[in-house]
Amino acid sequence: MGFSKEEISKTRKIWSSLWRGIKTIFVLFTMFFSFLLVSAPIFLAVADALLPSALLHRFSSPATLSSHLTNYDFRHSLIDIPLISIIRSAVILCVYGLCDGPKLSRGPYLTITMICSISSLIYVSLKAAFVFGEPAIGDGGGNYFRAAEVALFLCSSVLAIGHIVVAYRTSCRERKKLLVFKIDIEAVSACKNVYPRYQKILLQQERLK
Repeated sequence: MGFSKEEISKTRKIWSSLWRGIKTIFVLFTMFFSFLLVSAPIFLAVADALLPSALLHRFSSPATLSSHLTNYDFRHSLIDIPLISIIRSAVILCVYGLCDGPKLSRGPYLTITMICSISSLIYVSLKAAFVFGEPAIGDGGGNYFRAAEVALFLCSSVLAIGHIVVAYRTSCRERKKLLVFKIDIEAVSACKNVYPRYQKILLQQERLK
């Protein structure tokens, strides 16, 4: 038994609505992904400022910042890891906010990001050598505290590397934009140079007539 025209039209409407919904979702996802790529330095800086502090607060005994700094010991204290992350993210975010297109492509943003990230990586690596060279100390003790320390060091290191990657990609993207803009400017200037010559040729032809 064949389908009626009404059933066929309803089926087509359903499929067209479903296809429009899929295209809308795809466009929204593409826009959201593009927004994440453009805003990656900001999101990464916020994550760098919050994640190490949250990890330290999660597994360490509750204490104020002043008490952490008063009892600071380079071999055992971990308060400097989130502090370094906060300072690093603040510096990079400030430089990113102050830079425009040319400075983002070949300027202080990429340079300062690499200096901050590499120096913090060196510091974290040196501190890890001292911390993990000592037996685990903490209220939880044992494997849990050691795993939490490893997570804190890995988080800070991965975020530092992430800053370098994001800064490099941002630099490449801005460089492409500047290249396209330069090509457009050259094309416009070439047209401006050609158009007056074309007008002169027309005027000369009219005079000859």
